[in-house]
Amino acid sequence: MSEPRMAPYGSWRSPITSDLIVAETIGLSALTFDDDIYYWLELRPKEGGRVVLVQGNTDGKMTSLTPEPFNVRTRVHEYGGGAYAVTKGTVYFSNFLDQRLYRQDHSGSPRPITPQNAFRYADYVIDHSRNLLFCVREDHSGPGEAVNAIVKVKCAGDATGGE
Repeated sequence: MSEPRMAPYGSWRSPITSDLIVAETIGLSALTFDDDIYYWLELRPKEGGRVVLVQGNTDGKMTSLTPEPFNVRTRVHEYGGGAYAVTKGTVYFSNFLDQRLYRQDHSGSPRPITPQNAFRYADYVIDHSRNLLFCVREDHSGPGEAVNAIVKVKCAGDATGGE
């Protein structure tokens, strides 16, 4: 063991760092249900703060749905908003890196349903009868402040990014 050393108040090095404190802390949020299946967002500090969509069932089985590098977060209004919606096993979510809207059918791979552009999406409501997703869209393509609108996006994919 090393010899204790004197140091001025507040200048000593502690083996306890903020990274060490939060490394094991998993944040849970945005719980929702789809029949007997439930979903939530899980913040994972050990994965660089990535937010993963997790699915659970009544038998206690849990499955991480969004693979790396997907990060289920949105930057609408800078702080975010509802980042996902689910219906009949299909999940719609915003990916933090590109802010595109993605669709993931059951346990399949995510696929983008909006084009790469300056739009951000949040707060989804699914319209089953019209096969549409209504949401808040923030348009950052022009100068100045972003333009906010409530838009509809085709659930199968929408080349316009919503209208």
